[in-house]
Amino acid sequence: MPFALFADDRQIGPGLPSEAEVWKQALDASLISDLPVADEAGGLFVPARYHVKEIREEYCAPDPGWRLPDEIS
Repeated sequence: MPFALFADDRQIGPGLPSEAEVWKQALDASLISDLPVADEAGGLFVPARYHVKEIREEYCAPDPGWRLPDEIS
């Protein structure tokens, strides 16, 4: 399952294969100034507003029998 970056409850980044890639993209885009790190209690410290969660990307595969017409009238 891919992961994406969210600001509050709105997805602001594309789906990527791992959480680490999502945070790296956020860092490269200057949305955050440092990568999140685990705190002493074992929890994850993340910048305010931003969080990463799994997303379900839905793809619509074309019908293999569908073809464009040879001519357009």
